[in-house]
Amino acid sequence: MRARRTPDGTGPAMAEMAGKTRFDDIYDRPDPRAYFRRLAPFAYEIPQHAQGVFRRTLAEREQEGPPGADGERVTVLDLCCSYGINAALLNHDLTLDDLYAHYTDEAADRLTPGELLDRDKEFYAARRRPDAVRIIGVDTAAQATAYALAVGLLDEAYAENLERVPPSPELARALGRVGLITVTGGIGYVSHRTFDALLAHIRLPLWVSAFVLRTVPYDRIAESLAAHGLTTTTDPDRLYPQRLFTGPAEQHDAVTRVAATGADPTGFEAAGRYYTRLYTSRPAAA
Repeated sequence: MRARRTPDGTGPAMAEMAGKTRFDDIYDRPDPRAYFRRLAPFAYEIPQHAQGVFRRTLAEREQEGPPGADGERVTVLDLCCSYGINAALLNHDLTLDDLYAHYTDEAADRLTPGELLDRDKEFYAARRRPDAVRIIGVDTAAQATAYALAVGLLDEAYAENLERVPPSPELARALGRVGLITVTGGIGYVSHRTFDALLAHIRLPLWVSAFVLRTVPYDRIAESLAAHGLTTTTDPDRLYPQRLFTGPAEQHDAVTRVAATGADPTGFEAAGRYYTRLYTSRPAAA
């Protein structure tokens, strides 16, 4: 299923990402080969850390009870889903290293986009977990989401910019089945505006699991979630590495931003990597 594509653009949230290297040219290709080739030297790793967290969170969310009278499992919405990497790791017996190897080997380089798509359908189907759940993807990147949908990583894909426009009628209907929102790389590119747009159409008890760079504030999003009855918690001492910095300028910006929040970058950003915190939001009674 595919909804309308809404206007491109990063929206007001991007002001919080100033100083961070942009990889715009790899985020919306017909397939993820350039994405993995470009990010490999910087050891981009946060989806792998999220894999176990999301599986545990999903299991806990489902223990709260089935989402509907028909007993269907919880539907996951992966926000800023890109090529469906979180879906690949959540629903398949794969690691992020497996995906790097799959998309950067010589065999992948020789394939046309269409040939790669056919190969990937078989690749993911052969590794599908028996406990796989329904996943909806939302991202402004139309080609990336189309790829994730075509190879079977996403059950529904919506290329929509919720910073600027409300959800399409199709997405609004799909949100009625969502019980868990996941995000690993999008906070700062999207803001509370996107969450307000999503939560206006959520009908089931919702949990949110978000990995957020320490350079980016999460307070305003937490306030929006609180307005919908969700309590947000985080362990300030538990950090997850995201990737190496692309150079001294990016590192200096990150160290300065982290220090400005009152956190200590020593041994973390000052040592050469972005780090994230995990924010978990649940209904107050959960």
